[in-house]
Amino acid sequence: MGKNLVYDDWKNIKLDGNRKTQTIYLFRHAQTHFNRKKYFTGWMDSKLTPFGKEQAKLVAQKLKSKKIDVAFQTHLSRSSDTLGFVLKFHPECKYVFTDDRMIERSYGNFSGSSHKAFAKKFGEKALQTLRRSYSNRPPKGENMPMVEKRVNSFLKDLIPFMKYRKINVAISAHGNSMRPFRAYFEKLARDQMMRLENPWDDYFEYVVK
Repeated sequence: MGKNLVYDDWKNIKLDGNRKTQTIYLFRHAQTHFNRKKYFTGWMDSKLTPFGKEQAKLVAQKLKSKKIDVAFQTHLSRSSDTLGFVLKFHPECKYVFTDDRMIERSYGNFSGSSHKAFAKKFGEKALQTLRRSYSNRPPKGENMPMVEKRVNSFLKDLIPFMKYRKINVAISAHGNSMRPFRAYFEKLARDQMMRLENPWDDYFEYVVK
């Protein structure tokens, strides 16, 4: 994984916003080649497909009228490239930070392999368990409690950062890292979180309390 930028790396920026409410615009990166082929991607870098680029443009259009002061991405190109489409409409965005606490779940030894090959070897039920179980951890990979822990650490830093500076934030996240984000703001139970399907062409909006 790339350098993990944490709160100490961005807490001292000089930025005084004037947003009466502080809002997070959260979205998933658009479709990649590994997504299309149904491969376990995890921390591997897979580029956006042409269709994915069109999806990213849809998200950008939907967010065009919003105000974004600061944006966050991971070091993976699918996160930064999707964010790039969004920020074309936001010259008011002063800073873009890379923070890998919100990176995709690592699939460890299964990264780069196909769902089909996994199901053929271990069975369809094992595939669904690996993808949707809260506690199941692939060899040398992560389970959802590990992802949730680092996403919550990011949120613990982000929320006071936003409230103090009175700013809005865009977050270009990943399918699995979006689950803890949504669970936090939508007050979802673990089983509800694990059933979430996160779109490639839309966003979620949360006002920070």
